[in-house]
Amino acid sequence: MGRQWLHAKREVAGLKKGQVTGKLVKEMMVAAKLGGADPNGNPRLFAAVEKARRASVSRDVIERAIKKGAGVGSEKLSLEHIVFEGYAPNKVPVIVEVLTDNKNRTAPEIRVLFKRGQLGAPGSNKFLFDHVGLVEAHHPDNAADIEAAAIEGGAQNVEPLTHSMNDDIPAEAAGARLITEPTDLHSVSQWLAANGWTVVTSELGYVAKSFPELNDEDRTQVGEFLQTLEDHDDVHRVWAVVK
Repeated sequence: MGRQWLHAKREVAGLKKGQVTGKLVKEMMVAAKLGGADPNGNPRLFAAVEKARRASVSRDVIERAIKKGAGVGSEKLSLEHIVFEGYAPNKVPVIVEVLTDNKNRTAPEIRVLFKRGQLGAPGSNKFLFDHVGLVEAHHPDNAADIEAAAIEGGAQNVEPLTHSMNDDIPAEAAGARLITEPTDLHSVSQWLAANGWTVVTSELGYVAKSFPELNDEDRTQVGEFLQTLEDHDDVHRVWAVVK
């Protein structure tokens, strides 16, 4: 399986700090809404909080995001999740997940960004992806057996993950990206956390079933288009058929 375009779940180099903070706050709110306000029992929230801390997001902002997502206090989460399907330049299939508090503002803006590509109708290209659980984690023992961890944890597949692929993986650690059934995402994340692994990502996502052949020029055009999508404040995840 090739490496997926997952910049939105990391601190993207070049984004302004305010944009990074906004994306991390949304991730914490969604994680708290889906799995509860306790990071120790919610691997997705734990990973989001750790990323926020590394990005120097203040404790007050983190706590407010968690409370809002979990529905604790006077503020309630009002973000709407919208999925756009379409194609980047060179007919590369793309799925874009958006979190917005105003779809009437965001939807036209996303359509404008797709002028360099092609925006499709709902269901136009999801069949080109598998909907899965994705867990990225690292173990302090760089000799840790990632395949054994995947089997014992209940994952369907696993591949090595290095620091060069994800800055959240320490250079000296054993890193792994585990693919799970959507319903097994939480249990696999919890097993890893209970067995010496540090989970840095725990989410539902999309994995491409196959990949087109692209030359360097094509790949550059696709990368620039995907980065333009990433830079939009309301874009939460971008999944593309790119190795």
